[in-house]
Amino acid sequence: MSFRTRLQSALLLLLLAHPTMASTQAGKITFRRVFPASTPEFIEITVREDSDTATYEIRQLEEDAGSAPFEVGAPLRAKIFGYAAELHHFQGLDLDVHRKIANLGEKTFRWEQGSQKFETKFNYTLNSPATQLLLIFEGLARQQEHYVMLSRRMKYDRLGINDALLQFESDLNRGLLPEPSRLLPLLDQISGDGKVVEIARQRARNLADRVRHASQAKLLN
Repeated sequence: MSFRTRLQSALLLLLLAHPTMASTQAGKITFRRVFPASTPEFIEITVREDSDTATYEIRQLEEDAGSAPFEVGAPLRAKIFGYAAELHHFQGLDLDVHRKIANLGEKTFRWEQGSQKFETKFNYTLNSPATQLLLIFEGLARQQEHYVMLSRRMKYDRLGINDALLQFESDLNRGLLPEPSRLLPLLDQISGDGKVVEIARQRARNLADRVRHASQAKLLN
């Protein structure tokens, strides 16, 4: 057996023993916020670079732990991982301002890719990319809270749907929701449900039209 053949065989055996060397593993970012005596007290969101499927966990600390799946689209994921790249994937990063300010909850950004794992914790930061990343994750949490609330009201409290829609509309007006189009199926369901009061059906219809028009405008830009 020639030296070249032996070398090729050795490399093949190495790749078989360590498959992660054969292809680059996708990155994963986790955001966590722990803020006792607030509502919610615990938020954790994990987003994968190569998949729309993400997970979230939003609860009070005394409640049972458990994550659930939701979706984050490719354009928003590109923003998330772009900011993480600007922050060098949180490696050796100190984001906190280290000033005597109120406790705003401990936030954690965590990067995982294969054997690489980096994280940074902070209470408050003035770092621009970190602030933008924080706004996205907190917006995703608010978005999922609206989704869960509207879903529950549809099942158990139809008279409370209009109040839930008003809360969603308030956050929409302030631009706090990164992907409000994720709620379109629920808005369409509410607007077409004859068991829901007309004022809520009309509000859901108007909100759905507004979200659709905004989404189409984004695609054109």
